Amino acid sequence: MIKTGATHIEMLKDGRQVYINGLLAGDITAHTAFRQTVRSIGMLYDFQSSIDNLELMTFEVPEAGGERANRIWQLPHSYADLVERRKALEAWTELHGGFLGRAPDHVASCISGMYMGIDVFRAYDAARAAALADYYRYARDNELYLTYVIINPQADRSKAASEQQDPFLTAGVVDQDSDGLTIRGAKMLATGGVMANEVLVTCIQPLREGDERYAVSFAVPMNIKGLKILSRKSYEESATSVFDNPLASRFDENDAVLYFDDVKVPWDRVFVNQDIAMTLNQFHATPAHVYQNYQAQIRLMVKMRFLVGIAKRIAETNGVINFPQVKETLGTLAAHNTMVDALVHSMEVKGRMHGAYFIPDAHTLYSAQVLTQQLYAQVMVTLRELAGGGLIMLPSSVSDFANGELRDLIGKTQQSSVASSEGRVKFFKLAWDAVGSEFASRHTQYEMFYGGAAFVTKGHSFRTFDWDRCTQLVDQMLDSYALEDEIVKANPVAA
Repeated sequence: MIKTGATHIEMLKDGRQVYINGLLAGDITAHTAFRQTVRSIGMLYDFQSSIDNLELMTFEVPEAGGERANRIWQLPHSYADLVERRKALEAWTELHGGFLGRAPDHVASCISGMYMGIDVFRAYDAARAAALADYYRYARDNELYLTYVIINPQADRSKAASEQQDPFLTAGVVDQDSDGLTIRGAKMLATGGVMANEVLVTCIQPLREGDERYAVSFAVPMNIKGLKILSRKSYEESATSVFDNPLASRFDENDAVLYFDDVKVPWDRVFVNQDIAMTLNQFHATPAHVYQNYQAQIRLMVKMRFLVGIAKRIAETNGVINFPQVKETLGTLAAHNTMVDALVHSMEVKGRMHGAYFIPDAHTLYSAQVLTQQLYAQVMVTLRELAGGGLIMLPSSVSDFANGELRDLIGKTQQSSVASSEGRVKFFKLAWDAVGSEFASRHTQYEMFYGGAAFVTKGHSFRTFDWDRCTQLVDQMLDSYALEDEIVKANPVAA
């Protein structure tokens, strides 16, 4: 059950159809656009399979006779279980600083959340529920790295999916028979899909009457016949030196559009079939949406620590750490960091039982999403202000250090009271990759929108908040005095 990095990398040599720069990529584990990030994913599996980390990263599967599985598949039965799982996710995330937004723990959390709400699936269709339960166990026991595509191509957003010029722009059912569904069309945005084992395909956006063919939920391998993976530009491919781009060169998880060219999906992989209500319920009537986004907030919690560490190191490197205004800025960043940390812990403390399972508090989660969507861009601006020209006053590449004359000039122009010239350049190259590079820009966009547009996350916050508790206080205050009583007090003679 416990997968190693070498095992995962070997699994990716499966003939998947990845297209980049106008060509079929071939073996992605060797391709310059993907190979380093593939190895970073392998690093995660090597970490969890180390004898020193087995207890932290894995749990005993009750029905598997003592066999262990990664905690990303753990179904917590108590607050203590939830915390133990979070510690594992936190440790994994620290290996990439939070820059792998769709690492294996994300969609595993989604599938696990759906499984915890299996009764919702049973009420819908016993066969589909059985398919989901079997798939959860299969993915857990084979330690699959899953991605998902849950958004339709943007196209004309004023129209429903069924109203687009091409009815199969969005992936939907073109046929079904005794063997399963045939799917045609596109879905986005398969973050991490190039290096994942399988993909969950469904829709989290509201669908309208007439959109039934798009209201499906299923999982297929990334190398299934007819699936074309259209990669975006690779930041890794142009980041040829780890020294110059320490993040982009190793943690560019990639994003891709998936096109289903009449892909045949067997019934044992179909969880929802052309049912608009159930497509929504699979997320919001089960713990899935909360559980998957709880994982995302754990990741962001670690990423915030990393970014605040960058901020302090900037101030130290530039010799401004004791400036009052800099302390004020760092104090604000520290408060932001602790807010995210506190919200994650609060989700756990305020958690509740969902049947046999203990799940995080929904409204605390959605509050965190609303606040952090706005926060991330603010943090990026603050880091830029702290660093000033230091982010761009850097040697062109590591090759400059190979030139003796240039190396001497670097020594004179890249000075710091707390670091060597090489150390200063090394640090600011990292800071630029986290804050200002094309890779960093993609991450700012990702953090602002991975949970949906701002109105979506704010809508979740509105939907899950305990409004009655607030309005009862208002009513209690209103009930503590009355107009007629006040008239009598104001006009005692008339009374």
